[in-house]
Amino acid sequence: MALWGGRFSSNTSDEVARYSESISFDKRLYRCDIEGSCAHVKMLAAAGIIPQETADAIRKELLRIRDRIDAGDFKFDISLEDIHMHIESALIDVLGAEGARVHSGRSRNDQIALDLRLYLRDEIDLLVHGIRRFQKSLAGMAAAHPRVIMPGFTHLQHAQVVLFAHHLLAYVEMLDRDASRLADCRKRLNVLPLGSGALAGSTLPLKREMVSAELGFDAVSRNSMDSVADRDFAIEFVAAIAVFAMHTSRLSEDLILWCSQEFDFIELDDAFCTGSSLMPQKKNPDVCELTRGKTARVYGSLTALLTLCKGLPLTYNRDLQEDKIAVFDACDTAEQILAVYPPMIDSMKLKEENMRRAASDPALMATDIAEQLVKMGVPFRTAHHRVGSFVKWCKEHGRRLDEASLAEMRETIPEATEEFLNLFDPEASVAKRDLTGGTGFSQVARQISFWQSALE
Repeated sequence: MALWGGRFSSNTSDEVARYSESISFDKRLYRCDIEGSCAHVKMLAAAGIIPQETADAIRKELLRIRDRIDAGDFKFDISLEDIHMHIESALIDVLGAEGARVHSGRSRNDQIALDLRLYLRDEIDLLVHGIRRFQKSLAGMAAAHPRVIMPGFTHLQHAQVVLFAHHLLAYVEMLDRDASRLADCRKRLNVLPLGSGALAGSTLPLKREMVSAELGFDAVSRNSMDSVADRDFAIEFVAAIAVFAMHTSRLSEDLILWCSQEFDFIELDDAFCTGSSLMPQKKNPDVCELTRGKTARVYGSLTALLTLCKGLPLTYNRDLQEDKIAVFDACDTAEQILAVYPPMIDSMKLKEENMRRAASDPALMATDIAEQLVKMGVPFRTAHHRVGSFVKWCKEHGRRLDEASLAEMRETIPEATEEFLNLFDPEASVAKRDLTGGTGFSQVARQISFWQSALE
């Protein structure tokens, strides 16, 4: 009979047991469950709810159970439903009725809310560390190639000349916000729910503040119904992971394009590519493509959690058992991304001449011409129109912008001077963008220095 089976006259059917079990996925919470239970029984003894010797025996056996699970010497059985029942049953098997005292003053409802918060707190620390490593790889690659120029794109069309380092540092900024979102999420989830019971608290003299301090929480939850019923902390966590995955997916798309024969800007190491089962010549950036696909999985996890919670009446409902599948999958996906991307970036090789050649398209300096006119007092819209007319003239005459003579340029840009003929040097174009946040050489050097210092 199940531990909750006192009012039942028979066991659940085998089909229901298989349908309702969660041990197949929530067993990964065992360390969190044991950590929470150790703090709980310590409090129970301090409050005089159970004898000190019982608390000591329970804590000792809990740690032995943890070691058994660590070593793979623990049997899981779907008839015991979840990790909480497994650990409590194992206690009772050894300690008898004294082991059953572990559940005094708590419900599986507040117990799982605690376990999930403990788990995500540790997971956030792990992921933030991984994101910092990822940032270091990108900043390191930028520092190794501080003067490599390339075309920047809008609408996937050549737009203006930028530094390759500036492009990579854009992702360092995005990842920094990802780490910040996770750290901010950690603040909100670091609230103790234990002591809320099933929904209404307990008649026992629980010392919730003691448990909170023992487990390193910043606060104790103020409303027992909210504590057991809501999963907004998990939704917020997965939402932060979804934004992180989106950023890595965008980086992946850049890398995929740069690897293509059409761009040919970089080469990824063989260790991060695969081949074709049919075409012997192929070298495919599969890691990057998989990241785009795995990002969709994280989005699915976020959608699942939002949908799971949207229609639930207060308080706890068994639907919430399904939250862990989505959370764990998002965690695993983020960990996998962070395991593979830093070494992939570290080993990436640049084809600098190809990038320089693409950045030498004089059309990339069209905005420089317009801004030169602005410096001469021409209204920007007028300047924009005249330079656009010049581009059109060059296209109609089959000429590059830097192939037109001064006289020909003056047909559409009457203010043009000899200086205008020298505006098509890509390095000069980059150097002139010497303002905070710009792609100028000195500015990017400052950005690199900032990030190398910040990420130490």
